[in-house]
Amino acid sequence: MLKGRNLLEPMDFSLSELEEIFDLADRIIEEPAKYVHACDGKLLATLFYEPSTRTRFSFEAAMLRLGGQIIGFSEPNSSSVAKGESIADTIKTVACYADLAVMRHPKEGAPKVAAHSTDMPVINAGDGGHQHPTQTLTDLLTIRRTLGDFDNITVGCCGDLKFGRTVHSLIKALSRYKNVKFVLISPEELRIPEYVRKEILIKNGIEFEEVRSMQEALPKLDVLYMTRVQKERFFNEEDYIRLKDTYILDKPKMKLAKEKMIVLHPLPRVNEIAVEVDEDPRAMYFVQAKNGMFVRMALIMSLLGIEG
Repeated sequence: MLKGRNLLEPMDFSLSELEEIFDLADRIIEEPAKYVHACDGKLLATLFYEPSTRTRFSFEAAMLRLGGQIIGFSEPNSSSVAKGESIADTIKTVACYADLAVMRHPKEGAPKVAAHSTDMPVINAGDGGHQHPTQTLTDLLTIRRTLGDFDNITVGCCGDLKFGRTVHSLIKALSRYKNVKFVLISPEELRIPEYVRKEILIKNGIEFEEVRSMQEALPKLDVLYMTRVQKERFFNEEDYIRLKDTYILDKPKMKLAKEKMIVLHPLPRVNEIAVEVDEDPRAMYFVQAKNGMFVRMALIMSLLGIEG
């Protein structure tokens, strides 16, 4: 069903297509040995114009665990991009060698340009402060595996909601499920962008509130999605220093939360979640990171049209 498709933003796939990917990811988690040769002879190109650890490693691990191979670059100065080559020309060249490509880029819309320049499937691994759809697949799979469903849940998004592309993608994806409510926790300077507020939340009649206090929000939540304040998105270091420690989740705050609330974080964390929280069974962010590899394995197989 998904063979040859691109994944540029969370809404590219229908709910039934997402379920197909999650079901395959579940099967891979249960029987990983069954899939070690699923992508024999296939080649994944990783085109990372911006630093990444988890996303790049999880894609590379996913392809290698499926029996495939990898080519690519982890920063543009090691490629012909440093000579001024366009995204369109880069992807056309890569398509001569690879079966699908994963792209991270600091400019919004860059993976879309790439996708329009080739017939090879292109996966957006994050474009500026815009979208991060494979992180969203990771988030959704983790919610499904821990809470069982997406309907009738209250999700708290905390921290940098202005530049946090993972938050924007997650809100967009969850907006299609029934009776999902959002509590948006941030300082005034890092509030959710107007386009997310108007075009996703208000337009779809989704219940949400914007608050400054994490403590006030915690008792209501089924999911707490923490984010770091991203230094690389700030033009003014003084603003970053002033805002970076606004929210820190620790043991006393966790006592305010529901027994079954789960804590997610796209990682890397800096100090917004105290290390002591890692011991709490509700802390799911490292499980979430592992789920990222499994859901990317399922995505790669689906876009290549490999049965699972």
